[in-house]
Amino acid sequence: MSRRRRRETETFGLSFLDAISCGFGAIVLLLVLTKIAEPTKTQDIGIGLPQLAQTLASELPELDAQLTSLQQQLADEQDKLDDARRQNAQMRPKARALEAERADQALEAEAAKAIEDQLALARQSLTEEMRRLYAQGVKPTSAVGGIPVDSEYIIFVIDTSGSMHAYAWQTVIKKMTETLDLYPKVKGLQIMNDMGDYMFSQYAGQWIPDTPGRRRAIVQRMASWSPFSNSSPVEGITRAIRAFEARDKRISIYVFGDEFTGNSIQSVLDAVERINPKDKNGNPRVRIHGVGFPVQFTRGGIRPTGVQFSMLMRALCAANGGTFVGLQRL
Repeated sequence: MSRRRRRETETFGLSFLDAISCGFGAIVLLLVLTKIAEPTKTQDIGIGLPQLAQTLASELPELDAQLTSLQQQLADEQDKLDDARRQNAQMRPKARALEAERADQALEAEAAKAIEDQLALARQSLTEEMRRLYAQGVKPTSAVGGIPVDSEYIIFVIDTSGSMHAYAWQTVIKKMTETLDLYPKVKGLQIMNDMGDYMFSQYAGQWIPDTPGRRRAIVQRMASWSPFSNSSPVEGITRAIRAFEARDKRISIYVFGDEFTGNSIQSVLDAVERINPKDKNGNPRVRIHGVGFPVQFTRGGIRPTGVQFSMLMRALCAANGGTFVGLQRL
């Protein structure tokens, strides 16, 4: 009996302890599981979003205005850059023009006296042909503006502009007739205007035979001859030299005009020098003489284009073995 009771007591005691242990373990497990599963506290990032959106919305117009202002500043700077590039491109030809202008100014000091006074007679050597004429007793009895005779081929380059036709044309015809009379006989003639257009197209690039009938035809044609002119002798002079200069011919060009409308005297001198070479003695293949008609000095004051013509022809004639004479009156 006592063994049974002891067994029951032992049995009860073990069961109780087991229950207690299990209960305690369950509590511990619950505590562990509760700790692990405890929700993590996070920051509510949604708090204040309406206020932030409202703030950004209020600042948006100001930001747009700043962006527009920056874009306008960028456009202005781009315009300034474009202007600077254009000015740079424009300054290049101006720089070249200034160089030519300096050369023109060097001639200006000498031009004042040349406008007032006729230049001295050019001392020109006689060719073999002229010596033959002199030996035969054929001698010139007069001179055009003091220019002596020495050439075998004559080219007239005549300004056919409106001012010449309106104020000086009868004088031009008279001086041409006197010049032709100076030369009893030459090997060839040619008549061009200041643009390089020929009076007789059938003789373009050729010498006109010197006959009494042809001389009369030249004078008669002058009365109504009026091709377009730009009031500058440069084109006619250069075309005449290119078409007729020859190593074995003595040629003179007579330039009749009243004004020069070009930009640079020095550029003309340089261009003629390139196409009119000189021999070892410094004599050019083509002599250039000039006769200035004072149209621009008798029309209510002195006009710059008239002064420029005098400056150009004085320098051009001096550089090419010729003489420039400015007529005192029409």
